[in-house]
Amino acid sequence: MARPDDYQWLFRKAPTMATSIGEDGRYLDVNDALLTRLGFERDAMIGKRPADFVTAESAERIEKELLPTLRRTGRLENRPIAFISKEGEVVNCLTNSLVERSADGAFVRTMAMYSEVSDLGRADWQYRQLYQATPAMLHTVDANGCISTVTEHWLQKMGYSREEVVGRSIMDFYSEADRKRLSSGYLQELIAEGQFSNEPRQMVTKNGKVLDLVMSAISERNSAGQVQRMLVASKDVTERNQAERQLRAALAENATLKDELERERDYLREEVNIAMNFGRIIGRSPLLKQMLARIEAVANTPANVLVLGESGVGKELVARAIHARSRRANGPLVKVNCASIPKELFESEFFGHVKGAFTGAHRDRIGRFQLADGGSIFLDEVGEIPFELQGKLLRVLQESEFERVGDDITRSVDVRVIAATNRNLEQLIVDGKFREDLFYRLSVFPIDVPPLRKRPEDVLQLAQHFLEQTCNEFGRKPLKLTQAHAKVIQAYDWPGNVRELKNVIERAVILSKGNNLRLDLSLPAGAASAIGVGRDGFRVVDRVLTETQIRALHKDNLIAALNQTNWKVSGADGAAQLLGIKPTTLADRIKSFGIRKPRR
Repeated sequence: MARPDDYQWLFRKAPTMATSIGEDGRYLDVNDALLTRLGFERDAMIGKRPADFVTAESAERIEKELLPTLRRTGRLENRPIAFISKEGEVVNCLTNSLVERSADGAFVRTMAMYSEVSDLGRADWQYRQLYQATPAMLHTVDANGCISTVTEHWLQKMGYSREEVVGRSIMDFYSEADRKRLSSGYLQELIAEGQFSNEPRQMVTKNGKVLDLVMSAISERNSAGQVQRMLVASKDVTERNQAERQLRAALAENATLKDELERERDYLREEVNIAMNFGRIIGRSPLLKQMLARIEAVANTPANVLVLGESGVGKELVARAIHARSRRANGPLVKVNCASIPKELFESEFFGHVKGAFTGAHRDRIGRFQLADGGSIFLDEVGEIPFELQGKLLRVLQESEFERVGDDITRSVDVRVIAATNRNLEQLIVDGKFREDLFYRLSVFPIDVPPLRKRPEDVLQLAQHFLEQTCNEFGRKPLKLTQAHAKVIQAYDWPGNVRELKNVIERAVILSKGNNLRLDLSLPAGAASAIGVGRDGFRVVDRVLTETQIRALHKDNLIAALNQTNWKVSGADGAAQLLGIKPTTLADRIKSFGIRKPRR
């Protein structure tokens, strides 16, 4: 009959490294093979904890992964652990551990055996470590579809710990619809095929959220060609699918609006023949009538509107017309010029802040969205909103909720958003500067405002309106547009659109003496060069300029203004003020023409 001392002798002389660990987590005994490999005396290890002899990473793994698994299952199989020898060498091992219990189920000891990994094994171990740390959603299944390993990113996405996942069937994590589709042996057939690409799947996280995924897979086969394991990569397309669904809903809403537009068409054709529509939008051209018809169709709906057009075409007037004809007409219309707000103040400007939220916040302030509650908000130059704030703007559009800066109180608002831009938002999306989901939210119903050069029928009518308005505001006797004036106005391309036309008329009134309108003194140098002075103020020369010549003259005029102001673009006495246009508009044109400041 074997004696207890015999078992101890066998344990200590076993060729495999091993330890015996008590219920308190300390070594009861350590065999000779492990002592020899690590270089310690037995007395130096007995009574100590394993964490005292392993790397910091292994100590953390023991505490957070190995011990919980051992308590729950009673065993560990091929788990990596790295000892540190007395000389400081890191000894990478795989451990197999088993909890020993008495006949009545009481804990006796934990027996742990260690095998040092070979070069190939060490490489495989390092591969597993890299695999798990890869910032991608990867999982590996065996031939039966059971999960053998997953990456940390997979666990983060799904909300599980590694112990809750490894060994379970992948079917446990699919949505009910996918489980039905992959049942009756279809999953095994799919694994046996060895690979697939861009297959749509739905998985359910621990908290019940359904993720839309696109999966691709490759497999590892044995010498007989049978699949041993399959590596599956997943791409989360939940947000993209949501955006597509929102787009489809927006397109359906557009179809409804189109039907309404067609029903209103005959009525609008008569209505837009008046000289002034919607209070301040002036003109009779076909393009303008089309735009007014779209305003009429969308104004009385809750749809968000994206107003598109070049600088100076009158996008703000369109926003005011939409608001004035909506059910919100009695509420406020709050304008926000997104290009003029410093980046660090955007959130405060939109949502407000509480006292002390940041340096300079000396009192509570209401944001623009709260001011617009019950009405509309006009986000001019919406393409200038910083990317990091676009998510918070999207939340307001989706949930009608926000928090002030420095406050934890969630507030609700009822606001209709009308946005405007002269930039190509779709290109900004491609460049990673504008959120695609925000674009879909804003552009439920886009309205294009035609540039003045495409509505020449409206130029004289607008010029006459501005002339009468300016003379009245400046206290001048009424001035008249002559036929010569009309020819010049219609010949000019108006790159600055309606805003430029208004500025030219105002300058002409200021510079005119007596009853002659000096339009020749207020037009840009490029256009004025084609005009000769006559008895009635000026006349048009016989020579007709090509588009290229007009563009060259326009560029020369910009350079002349920059030279005159010593290349000061904005502010008092700047080139933008001299030309009567916005600094942002001037900056766009400088870039468009490729104008560079000369070196001194």
